[in-house]
Amino acid sequence: MSDPLQIEPDLCSGCESCVAVCPFSALTMEDGKPVVNDQCTLCGACAEICPEGAIRIPDAARSGGPDSAYRGVMIYAEQRLGRLAEVSFELLHKGRELADILQVPLLAALLGRDVAEAARELIRYGADRVFTVDDPRLEGFTDESYGEALTQIIRSVKPEILLAGATPIGRSFIPKTATQIGTGLTADCTELTIDPERRLLLQTRPAFGGNIMATIICPERRPQMATVRPKVLKKGAPLDNPSGELVPFAMDWSGISGKTRLLEIVEELSEKVRLAEADIIVTGGRGLQEAKHFSLIRELADLLGGAVGASRGAVDSGWMPYAHQVGQTGKTVAPKLYVAVGVSGAVQHLVGMQSSETIVAVNSDPQAPIFDVATYGIVGDLFEVVPEMIRQLRAAAG
Repeated sequence: MSDPLQIEPDLCSGCESCVAVCPFSALTMEDGKPVVNDQCTLCGACAEICPEGAIRIPDAARSGGPDSAYRGVMIYAEQRLGRLAEVSFELLHKGRELADILQVPLLAALLGRDVAEAARELIRYGADRVFTVDDPRLEGFTDESYGEALTQIIRSVKPEILLAGATPIGRSFIPKTATQIGTGLTADCTELTIDPERRLLLQTRPAFGGNIMATIICPERRPQMATVRPKVLKKGAPLDNPSGELVPFAMDWSGISGKTRLLEIVEELSEKVRLAEADIIVTGGRGLQEAKHFSLIRELADLLGGAVGASRGAVDSGWMPYAHQVGQTGKTVAPKLYVAVGVSGAVQHLVGMQSSETIVAVNSDPQAPIFDVATYGIVGDLFEVVPEMIRQLRAAAG
């Protein structure tokens, strides 16, 4: 496919400013004039720095602006082996909320092989239209093929918002898609809302190591793109009488080099610690003082039939393996019951568990931030409170 970047040779002075500023080495000098290659992502850096105005990105190649034809809220529906990831349903529920505020349809993009049943499931959970690319080339994930497919869907359908999961797959190719489209991307959002007057997506995420919560907007480019970690949003319920539409999307595979080839898929052994799926989690923090005191956490979790979690502080201290870590740099969880023992509640930890249905916090510091999100708070010495909890549970169990 020809590159849309346009260079006017009559205006170009051959100053080489564009070559020096290009972050992708997409420009080289030939016969005193810049020539663009297939590394160009249309970032616009060369056009902005050109003193003669000799470089131009045609309007058709740019992403849409606020007043463009970009309309609709789209989610990227992630699937593996035909089975939808849970984050896809969470994004659909939030997407419906945003779409209703903007009074636009809720769309979904589904890529893969033999995904017809998954597409129908998206409609059952509220999608108005599901755009599918069902192709043998998408049977195994590569960021090159999936990125190109999603890019073509976006350019054709023109949604004003696109949401995806901050999963290993989403983190691999969604930034590539945003770069190809020429728009912004906010990663790892914890909250999404709408400014209805300006039709702006307000994208909130932790910043500066989690010390503040920043709200980011993308006022000039479309679509507005964001990724959200699994379990941060709530999953909705299926509809009784869904009326969505399946739309097969015709891909243009010409010009795609296919530099990456999937050789084999190796299934990882099931992890023993299944925090993300647990209905009950008991988490210990630095307040436990030593690794040996995690025996209290394990005993309490066993009596409740739950899993054991740990704060980053406890993991960094070597008291528990990383697989147990809950928080921004660990796992995001949303159990029915979350018991935080000796956890202060730094924002990095709260990001990973504040969507839990019921939160019980035990801490000796009445000012601990964990109490701000707790349903029930117990201010006291955990070495007195937790053994009493265990005693009461044992008594209740007979």
